[in-house]
Amino acid sequence: MDCGVCAAAATGDFWVRMGGGGGGGGGFSHESEHDLAAMVSDFLENNGSSGGTDHSRYCSSDSDSGLCDLAHLAHNISILTLNWSSLMLQYYKLSVDQYESDLLAVVNSLMLSMSGTDLHLVKSGPCNASCIRFSLVKLLRLSGYDAVVCSSKWQGNGKVPGGDHEYIDVVNYKASGGSERLIIDIDFRSHFEIARAVESYERLLSSLPVVYVGSTKKLKKFLQVMVEAARSSLKQNSMPLPPWRSLAYLQAKWHSSYERQLNPDKLKRTTSEHKQCIGHLKRLQSLVQSEAEVDRLLKPINSENNRRLKFEGRKHSPIRTV
Repeated sequence: MDCGVCAAAATGDFWVRMGGGGGGGGGFSHESEHDLAAMVSDFLENNGSSGGTDHSRYCSSDSDSGLCDLAHLAHNISILTLNWSSLMLQYYKLSVDQYESDLLAVVNSLMLSMSGTDLHLVKSGPCNASCIRFSLVKLLRLSGYDAVVCSSKWQGNGKVPGGDHEYIDVVNYKASGGSERLIIDIDFRSHFEIARAVESYERLLSSLPVVYVGSTKKLKKFLQVMVEAARSSLKQNSMPLPPWRSLAYLQAKWHSSYERQLNPDKLKRTTSEHKQCIGHLKRLQSLVQSEAEVDRLLKPINSENNRRLKFEGRKHSPIRTV
């Protein structure tokens, strides 16, 4: 069996696990499927075939059946999965409606406007950026958004450890009479940091938004992609995926039962705690600023890619099975 075929088959299995594969549950519109079909086609043409790779290096030269060496095949599939993950993340980042885009711009602007004097201790024990979230919520509400801090907590079961998490949600009241709950996580990349990450995973991690703003449905897709990528990165170093980076654990952070809190009780903070919170805020502000600069430089390129995908999408039928 040709290594490229093996890798393409693995990519198809990965796509099915991501909720695509043409069978519903993917959450994309018909037009979006055509756009993604073009991306998948280009991806497979550039990565799923030989692509200039000398397969004789990876396959047994004395085997009548030409079976691929399993170790090299596993390595190739891991690399292919990371490349595929990057492609999917790009697609999800582009799939943003106007309200989400506007809210993200407001959140980033408010984050950059905050200073140490805006931060107040809101709970005993480690702050974990709680003071930043409550300050951001205050600014969002002054800007007219129905925003609160949400605290989730879940019990461990089986291989999934128990834990808790804090984030922000904003309720978008639509003109049609319905509403949608959007999640804001101010330090999104930190949830996916792993030990001994390979270079391609580090690039993938840095491509994630610093601050996540979006629906729980799209959040789940980000989690699926990053868990598969983390597993592939760790596999290249013969390391297992730790329980706190499993999909079930990550989903529990935003999908568990939660309490909404608007006005915390202000507590007295020590000087060291205040310095730590200011340092955390400055780190996030630096990342947001860098991300904005990169987006500004890449905007002409992304616009051209969007036009190309729209054009290519019309030439492809819905996603085929690979």
